[in-house]
Order: sequence, then C-alpha cells, then structure tokens
Amino acid sequence: MKRLKRQILLGLSLIILSILFYILHYLFFRDAHHIFIYLLGDIAFVFIEVLLVTIIIHRLLNEREKQARLEKMNMVIGAFFSEVGNRLLTFTSDCDPNLNIIRKQLMISNDWSKKDFTDVSKRLKKYDYQIDIHKVQLKDLRSLLVEKNDFLLRLLENPNLLEHESFTELLRAVFHLTEELMARKNLRKLPASDQEHLAGDIKRAYILLIHQWLGYIKYLQKDYPYLFSLIIRMNPFNENASPIVN
Repeated sequence: MKRLKRQILLGLSLIILSILFYILHYLFFRDAHHIFIYLLGDIAFVFIEVLLVTIIIHRLLNEREKQARLEKMNMVIGAFFSEVGNRLLTFTSDCDPNLNIIRKQLMISNDWSKKDFTDVSKRLKKYDYQIDIHKVQLKDLRSLLVEKNDFLLRLLENPNLLEHESFTELLRAVFHLTEELMARKNLRKLPASDQEHLAGDIKRAYILLIHQWLGYIKYLQKDYPYLFSLIIRMNPFNENASPIVN
C-alpha cells in the first residue's frame, strides 16, 4: 500500500513539474502554437515507444532470459542423471517385467530425428509400466537414495526449478520414495500390502524418470552432440552399454 502511494505521488509530481515547465516556456516565448505542436507530437510518439519498448524489446529480452534459465536448468538435469538418475533408472527398469516391450524403442542412435523422439514419447505414454517388487533390492535402493540425498537437496535450492515443472515433479517422487524407505527399519519382512505400496512409489519415480531422460537426450542431440554421444553409449536400457567407442 505504501509503495502504491509513493508511485502515485511520484506520478503526480512528474505531471506537475511538466505543467510548470510548459508554463515557463509560454512565459518566456509566448508561443502556445509551438508548445501544442510538440506536445501532440510527443504524445503521438508515446504509442510507438510503448510498442517498441514494452512489446517488442521487452518480449525479446524476456525470451532471451528464459532461454538462459532453461539452459541452466538443463545443466542441473544433466548433473542429476550423471550423479543418480542413470543408476536409478537402471535399477527401476530392471524390475519392470515387461521391459522388453519398450527396450528396443529406447535404443537411441545418432540418426534419430525429432519425429523419432516424438513417436517414442507417445508410445511411452501408452505403455503399461509395472514394477515387480520381488525383483527390487529395497536395501540397495535405499542405500543409493540415502547416499545421494544431500546432492538431491542441493538441487532443490536451485531457483531455476520453477521453470521446469516435470523435473520438479520427478524430484518430489524421488524424495518421497527415499522417505518411505528410510521410515522402515526392516525392509525384508514387509506385508504384501506394504510391498504393493512401495511398488507404487517406485513405479511413479520410474515413469517420471523415463520421460525426463528421453527429453534430456533430445535436448542434448540438438545442442550438445558430444554429451549426446556419451549418454547414448551409456544407455541404461542397453544391456551391452559401454563408454568405449567402437
């Protein structure tokens, strides 16, 4: 409220000063015709100025700033997959009993086009994701997530997360899974109902991981081919994945 009052006061002060200078101009030169010609010309130019500054220039600057923020966000996503995401994706996908249905579709290569990524993304949305809880080494999964918990917490401190809702949702799912596993002292003797609950939490993270991973690889292919080359060689869905270039 105080800020609004200050702005109103400033506006009124500027208007009054402008009127005073017009009066001084008239008192010195006695030329009202000259004053009104320039006054109308200045007012007419205001609309063009608004167009140039607030619409064109402002929009271009906002777009440039947004691209810079997204660039930083993709660096954060890259760090996530390098540090924990690829291992977590390998861990969860290995517990998917139907993985072979989509494994071949995720064998990304250098010659993939934008259409290839779009087609695979559509297929993944229709895929029936499953987690066989009996294949999950819950203790190992908990150890991985606890080990990387501080790193994940630092990611949350990044203000650029606001620009990327899907990655924020992925982090929420991973944090929730971490909390669920940490809350249980004994992961070996769990009732079937609790195992089903944990399978649902793992499945949620698994789904978000795949889609985020695919989007990140698409981004790398376009802007960073050298990073793209490494990540497809280390493809978690490739059983023969290797960093060695053949």
